[in-house]
Amino acid sequence: MANTMNAQCQSCRYFDTHKATQSAGQSGDEGLCRFNPPVTQPGPQEHGLWPVVSASDWCGHYSPEMMAGE
Repeated sequence: MANTMNAQCQSCRYFDTHKATQSAGQSGDEGLCRFNPPVTQPGPQEHGLWPVVSASDWCGHYSPEMMAGE
């Protein structure tokens, strides 16, 4: 099993630190998870949204090949 320190979102190549998604109440270390496609919204005119994750979050998709910069 992977060490969760290595598996943190901030070290993943699919973590996007795009700050335009920030809203009130976010701490500033959030980013977008680009591993899966955007989540669809209920209305036909609404855009899909990428999941917002914390830099220190981690998920079960971790593998050494997904590390940023490799």
